[in-house]
Amino acid sequence: MKVLVLDGNQNQAVASVRSLARQGYTVYVGAATGWSKAGWSRFSAGSFQYPAPDLDASGFVGALMEKLKQVGDALILPGGDAATLLISAHRDALLAAGGRIVMPSHEQIVRALDKDETTRLAARLGVPTPKTWVVNDTTEAQKLAASVPYPVVLKPQSSEELSSNAGTRTAGRPRYASNAEQFAAAFADLSQRASSVLVQEFIPGGGTGYFALMCNGELRAEFAHRRIRDVHPTGSGSALRESTMPDSRVKEASLAILRALNWHGAAMVEFRMRPDGTPVFLEVNGRFWNSLPLACYAGVDFPALVAQIAEHGDVAPAMGYRTGVRCRWLLGDFRHLLAVWSGPPQGYPGTFPNRWKTLAAELIPVPGTYHDNFQLTDPLPELGDWFSVVARVRARRKAANYA
Repeated sequence: MKVLVLDGNQNQAVASVRSLARQGYTVYVGAATGWSKAGWSRFSAGSFQYPAPDLDASGFVGALMEKLKQVGDALILPGGDAATLLISAHRDALLAAGGRIVMPSHEQIVRALDKDETTRLAARLGVPTPKTWVVNDTTEAQKLAASVPYPVVLKPQSSEELSSNAGTRTAGRPRYASNAEQFAAAFADLSQRASSVLVQEFIPGGGTGYFALMCNGELRAEFAHRRIRDVHPTGSGSALRESTMPDSRVKEASLAILRALNWHGAAMVEFRMRPDGTPVFLEVNGRFWNSLPLACYAGVDFPALVAQIAEHGDVAPAMGYRTGVRCRWLLGDFRHLLAVWSGPPQGYPGTFPNRWKTLAAELIPVPGTYHDNFQLTDPLPELGDWFSVVARVRARRKAANYA
């Protein structure tokens, strides 16, 4: 069986290419750009380009159909929410063309992307959740801003949604507010990118998650890690992390949610851990995650397990892995440093890292640490990661010159 790994400029794509090729699969890497860091891996059998799914849904699906016609029977493995949503929505045509997918029903995909829906589901299951309000227009926002207990977090109701321009709409990162003025500014920004805005009480503490592979609602593999540094110091996107055993309460809550969704495939359930040790549900990410390389290094080969489900319909449970394994995303760690040096975002009420301590921690290497993208035997994905930064900066400058 061949595999089409999509979203080739994400870390999970690099890990997937390496994993699947080592298991004997022929892997082709797709991206919305003419090149990708996963496509630069020596384990990639070839690369292909497709239109950006957030801009051209029909073009994206058409490009996948064309690639399936070229390579034949193939597992389609998306790495981001936009690709996942469109593949799910057009699954019948892709399956008819020879594609294979490992994901739940489209209804459950849409439910998982809806943060209000999953928050209410978690609450019904007895899982602690933040106080939550959904705001649809400016009038509602003004009323809530005058009465909500601060501080709060404002985020899109859905991390990805189908848009009116035949593509998808990525809603972007959360905003924070400690007063009504900050609330109004955050809502004005988010409402331009999302049809509805979710307002939640700010939960102090650190982020944590549970990573799982489910087969028709039943657990087949699991993983957990301890975040040491996040790309965004407010608590998102780990840059340095260490494998650990799952917290029992986090695991129990996560499995209750995933089983209620009858989940099929990989997923991450994210929580905020209160200082007293209580995990509070935040969201479900129904796809591979950015820190996937650590799970592979620790011994949970999620991409290969997904491929086996695609081939055989199920896979034997793989529950053991090594703890204490560290993995670092070099570019993500550099972004963490820049964010710390820039200071906390407006309205952020949590504890923010110290600049000099962060600089010292990043400069002192820890022996035995793995890297998301760099391997001596496969160095080009790391180079591609940094090259992508240069490409984005040049593109922004070019756009600014034309504005």
